[in-house]
Amino acid sequence: MVVQWEDIPKKYKPHWSQWKVEGTELEDVQQRLAAKGLKDPWLRNEVWQYKIPDRFTKISKTFSRGMFSGFVLFAGILVFEKMRSSPPSDHH
Repeated sequence: MVVQWEDIPKKYKPHWSQWKVEGTELEDVQQRLAAKGLKDPWLRNEVWQYKIPDRFTKISKTFSRGMFSGFVLFAGILVFEKMRSSPPSDHH
């Protein structure tokens, strides 16, 4: 699941200097790179993805993405069906 930076509440966006790779899943990546004599200076920029609470990402993504467009589509189809169907006519 991809989390967008804009979707994260401000209280979970710490200053860049506070982001530490230690204690995240990226620590293993950092150690494997170091074993090969490599270093990724941008690795800490991805730490924020591991620091946000799961409850926020799951609930907000499930109910916010596509909800408005889905409702508009539903309302449009409902109006179209009401206009298209005519009441039964009585021919005597």
